[in-house]
Parts: sequence; structure tokens; C-alpha cells
Amino acid sequence: MPLTDDIDAFLRYLSAERGYSAHTVRAYRTDLAQLAAFAAERGGAASADLTLELLREWLWVGTQAGLARATLARRSASARSFTAWLARARDDSVDPAARLRSPKPGHTLPRVITHTQMNELLELLTTRAHGGVEAGGRPDGAESGTRIDREPAVRDLAVRDLAVPDLAVRDLAIVELLYASALRVSELVGLDVADVDLERLTVRVTGKGSKERVVPFGVPAQRAIVRYLGQARRSLVEHASSSGPTSADGTTVPGTTALFLGRQGQRLGTRGVYRLVATLLAEVPGTGPAGPHALRHTAATHLLDGGADLRAVQELLGHVSLGTTQIYTHVSAERLKASYGLAHPRA
Repeated sequence: MPLTDDIDAFLRYLSAERGYSAHTVRAYRTDLAQLAAFAAERGGAASADLTLELLREWLWVGTQAGLARATLARRSASARSFTAWLARARDDSVDPAARLRSPKPGHTLPRVITHTQMNELLELLTTRAHGGVEAGGRPDGAESGTRIDREPAVRDLAVRDLAVPDLAVRDLAIVELLYASALRVSELVGLDVADVDLERLTVRVTGKGSKERVVPFGVPAQRAIVRYLGQARRSLVEHASSSGPTSADGTTVPGTTALFLGRQGQRLGTRGVYRLVATLLAEVPGTGPAGPHALRHTAATHLLDGGADLRAVQELLGHVSLGTTQIYTHVSAERLKASYGLAHPRA
């Protein structure tokens, strides 16, 4: 059978039977498509043409091209998973990638924003959300303890063009929740209104492998979300509904079960959140990626700095392996060493 056909069958297996996310399946597709192209260049159009020597050459060529160790490790893992599945599917004892090795991925410490920098970012967003007026008191039209799946009763807003403060209110809620609950960006944009409970200060999240978990958030995030629902989200729904019918609670516009909406009233995508956070972090000193994951790293590190149990942080983040969470202990140790070097007279 052609190699590309077997790859397609493998990807369907990952999605339908293993429950892998679209993002994970896409990563496998990218790696295996490159492997198929490489094999075709060497006359290997069928799965039977895959050999250990060809797979090693594929990785070696990637090494010569300057690919990162993490990329090579991922490619190797993709190839091993594919050939192992193929051997099982065909009841074949020969698995060409069984002895395939790859360099261990380097463990780079994630970017972490300091407490002071994080507070400054949130203060900036709060000021924007209040139209330049200093924030204070309870959000407009919000009662603490109101459950989000029954949107707060607020004054009716006339259908109008979106104002900048509406988007600023939404952006504040996004950043507050990302930082408070250490969510992945895919988890954030996948939230529906009914997933958030203001009475218990929790959010129900669907993470990797379609696994659900419930994570907490704090009062500042609660206030930001309630104000967003009562003001900005309602405006986004009404703006979108001007071209079609909608119910009184704004739930009949396609896509409006989503918690966070874009300008057109549809579910906000990962790119929109990435642009928002990247723009905010662009001026913050420090190295490393400036996307939403930096807020997840920051939340985890701040929790550990504050004395949180490593197992609790693992559960919050949705990590299967405790080893994945332990990288944040290294970050905390590095921060401690830096503070020691600056403060201790005998450093």
C-alpha cells in the first residue's frame, strides 16, 4: 500500500480512536508528510520501503539542515509511533523504527514574567478597560456570586459599532483568566460561557487528549469576566446580530456559546489571543517567546514561588507526567540564585 495512504489511516486512528487534538494530529501529519516526501525522493513510495537506514538518514539530513534537537526528537517520535501502529495493524513483527534513536530535546527554561511586571501589565489593561479611568469597585451591573451560565442582568445596550473599551474589557478578561488559571491558549478559546462558574470560581477545561479538568481562578479574574459578559461580549453579540435574528440572551447567533468572541461575534481564535499577548509582552524585558504560553509558565512559577505543592501545580496545568511540571522548579531555583547573587554580600 502507498505510504501516504497508510499515513492517512494512521492520522484517522489518532483522531478517532486515541482522541488526539487537531493540533497534535496536525503535528504528526507535518512530520510524516516530510518523511513520505523524503522517502519518495529515494524511490520509496510504499510503507514497505521504510527501513531503519532510511529513517536514520532522514534525521541526519535534518541535523545537517540545522534543525533543533527538539524538532528532531519529535520527528523521531512521530516515525516510531507510525511504524509501531503499522506493525500492529498488519500483525507484522518487523518495525523499522523500533531501534531508531534521536537526540534528547534540550530543556530550555521557559520565559517567566516577574510579579512586578505582571502587575503592571494587568494595571495597564484595567486602565484601558475603564476608558482611562482608574479602576475601582464592583464591575458594572455585576453581582458577586452570579453564575456565568446565566449571564448577569445588565442594562440593555443599543446596537452600535464596537468601541475600543469593549475590546479592552475583553482583553483584560482574557489575560486575567490565562494568568489566574494557567490555561493553554487552545483551552481558553475552547471555553463556552457555561464552562465558567463564578459562584465556585472555577472553570471547566478540555485539555490535551480531550481530558477534562476543573481549575480555579481568583476574584480579579471573576470581576473581569463578569464585566466582560455584561458589557463587551453583549456588544459583540449585538454587533454580529445586526445582520440576522437573535434571542434575548444572544445565544442564537452562530458561535456565541463561546466565552470569548472576536469582532464578528464568532469564537475568538488562537491567533487573536497570541497577537494580544505578544503585543503586551513585546516591551517587557526578558528573553524567550512572548505568547500566551508565557503567562502559563509565569502562573506555574509564581505558584511554586508562593509555596504551592508540585502535585497541585501538575493537576492545575493538566500535565500527565510530574516530570513535565518539574521544569518550573528549575525556573524557581534560577530565580532564587539570581536574587541571591544580587542581594547576598558574599555571593
